[in-house]
Amino acid sequence: MAHDHHHDHDHDHNQGRDLAVFQHGRPPVDRSAIQGWGADLDRKNRPGVPMERTPPRIDAPLTQPEQQPQHVEVLLSPERPHMTPLFGSPNPPRGVSGMVRRAAFKETENDIRHWLLLMLADRIDVVEGLVEDLGRGHVPNILGEMGIKAEWQHNKRGLAQKVAIGAAVAGIACYLYQRRDRR
Repeated sequence: MAHDHHHDHDHDHNQGRDLAVFQHGRPPVDRSAIQGWGADLDRKNRPGVPMERTPPRIDAPLTQPEQQPQHVEVLLSPERPHMTPLFGSPNPPRGVSGMVRRAAFKETENDIRHWLLLMLADRIDVVEGLVEDLGRGHVPNILGEMGIKAEWQHNKRGLAQKVAIGAAVAGIACYLYQRRDRR
């Protein structure tokens, strides 16, 4: 769709038709070496074609799975009060964190209190795990488990910021504790 006209400015009316040949003044790049390049071209060259079927397979059973036996407490949401056929059960609620989780599941999932209580329960569970480890005579490698070595290698500034914040919080807590004892 070329058009011929003459005017007093200097520019190209080619409007990008040569971009396939020369892009930004550079010669074209052979993209055939890029894995997956042109996968949407001819079907016989597509890497997934041997696995694809038209029409697609429908192998999924249309029946409800058999109910999993329940051997531990499973918390249920008020939105879905019935037990689903399959559920996870590796860590049943226990201790103080379990009490907080039970309280969280009395709230609906669209209530912020539900999620805040679950986050609090996770933090309490970490402390309970540390106490449990110490009770069994195992001193946990807290710094190693927190990824301090990797943080030091890859994010020194972030680590310094976390240490400064932690020290400030600990200092304020100590100050408030000592101030309370003086009264």
